[in-house]
Amino acid sequence: MSTEIPESSAPPPTGADESSTGPTRRTFIATSTAVGGVVVAGGVLGGTVFLGDEADGAEPPPESRVSLTVNGTRRTVTVDNRTSLLDLLREHFDLTGSKKGCNAGACGACTVLVDGQRVNSCLTLAVRLEGAEVTTIEGLSKGDQLHPLQQAFIDEDAFQCGYCTPGQIMSGIGCIQEGHTDSPEEIREWMSGNICRCGCYVKIVRAVEQTAAGK
Repeated sequence: MSTEIPESSAPPPTGADESSTGPTRRTFIATSTAVGGVVVAGGVLGGTVFLGDEADGAEPPPESRVSLTVNGTRRTVTVDNRTSLLDLLREHFDLTGSKKGCNAGACGACTVLVDGQRVNSCLTLAVRLEGAEVTTIEGLSKGDQLHPLQQAFIDEDAFQCGYCTPGQIMSGIGCIQEGHTDSPEEIREWMSGNICRCGCYVKIVRAVEQTAAGK
């Protein structure tokens, strides 16, 4: 049997060939990895190589001019068409009583009245409210005189942390105006879209009941 080593399996030549200027497999891989890393890093860090042209050429988001009455005051503003009523109130008008809770219409913390009807302001586009009348928690009191439902919340101790309270009060006013206060069960049903994580539901219902009875 032949013991000759096949040519393909023979070890690489030594001696003069080692000084050849041609890259070895190990050198090629190491160099490629290093260069590739620099290219990727340059693309990420520089940003302008891949994203600069698109960013520079991007058109600004569409805007619209809208006029509406908020708490009795006429306001006109130009806003991004994607702006919610909640962000308009908080970020543009500095009316921070309406709270941003879930920002998905599930908790009711942002409830306000639009033309007398309660709405989740986080789901309402500001540009669709041309000529509308908006009432927030800041617009309920008359000077130092609280709205009856605000006073009822104090009398019944219907809040703890207070985060949901503005939305609860605005929703309660809507509930009373809509005539859904014939029983505690009906109030609970029509106030079910407003979540109180402190669990003050019994006292909230009592406050709405008290106010509805005295209206």
